[in-house]
Amino acid sequence: MLVVMQAQATEEQVRAVCQKIEALGYRPHAMPGAQRTAIGITGNKGEVEAGSLEEMPGVQEVIRVSKPYKLVSRDTKPDTTIIKFAAANAHTQPVTIGGRDLAIIAGPCGIESRDQAFAIAERVARAGAQFFRGGAYKPRTSPYSFQGLGEEGLKIMAEVRDRFGLLIVTEAVDYESLDLVDQYADVIQIGARNMQNFSLLKRAGRAHKPVLLKRGIAATLEEFLMAAEYIMSEGNYNIVLCERGVRTFADHTRNTLDLSIVPAVQRLSHLPIIVDPSHGTGKRNKVTPLSRAAVAVGADGLIVEVHHDPDHALSDGMQSLYPDQFDTLMEQVNQIAAVLERGVQSPAKVQAKVRERTTIAVE
Repeated sequence: MLVVMQAQATEEQVRAVCQKIEALGYRPHAMPGAQRTAIGITGNKGEVEAGSLEEMPGVQEVIRVSKPYKLVSRDTKPDTTIIKFAAANAHTQPVTIGGRDLAIIAGPCGIESRDQAFAIAERVARAGAQFFRGGAYKPRTSPYSFQGLGEEGLKIMAEVRDRFGLLIVTEAVDYESLDLVDQYADVIQIGARNMQNFSLLKRAGRAHKPVLLKRGIAATLEEFLMAAEYIMSEGNYNIVLCERGVRTFADHTRNTLDLSIVPAVQRLSHLPIIVDPSHGTGKRNKVTPLSRAAVAVGADGLIVEVHHDPDHALSDGMQSLYPDQFDTLMEQVNQIAAVLERGVQSPAKVQAKVRERTTIAVE
């Protein structure tokens, strides 16, 4: 059920409707839009009696939402969600995910050491990325593979944010790691393996930070959106969806990157969606071409693996770009984005400060 408020409805009227919904034993989710506020209702076992809500001041109409996902639907919020972030430090500017500007997230698959993280962060910041990705917790197929540095890796990424002005995106794999990621990072990533870990999704819904939700390796569009619904139903409305490839019969790539899901999501949901061409292909030589395609198809950003020495990376070296290749990717992304009347937030201020700090460090 969805309560649509009148365009001129006051905050007091919206609050009164929410209180009424709570009094009925349900949970209200007020979602302001450019033209109106819609209030989603969850927790109901059957159809909500609309009569008592329709007569309240400021209510325009009460409509039934037929889709199984209610809060992520454009029926609830026609306007695309734009997630706003404060500046990472005094030398950078606020950034967004969603809307006109593309979000660029780049960094290594795993945080291996402070020197490694700083070397990569300096290059991706200079190229124009606004976010730094890196795994402190690594869910690996083999129990003998590198599992990440844990909290020490999170501390290193916090230093990266302070030094280079990059916001931090990193994965949580369970309750314990989610608590720590919520403390250190700017965006909590829920990986493909955990897309249907419903207890973890609910916990992410109670976190204080935006959530980047990756599509499961065999998830349908509806399953993907329902996973986001789990997070939103707990009160966290700042969610970024991520296409990272699905498992098919193909053997020329690690996964099959499904770019068709980008316009499909944008038709049904107000949530921004980005693309991961690194996991989506697993091949370094395919990352840049698929990045270009992702921008062309309308993705709201990219999450790309970059490593200064990928041949010796402890995880996913084969799909990690060299820094020079990332520079080229950024140049091409800017050119394609311009055709679509989009762009990447200007990194000029960030670049100048990075060069200044790097020069001082060398001297």
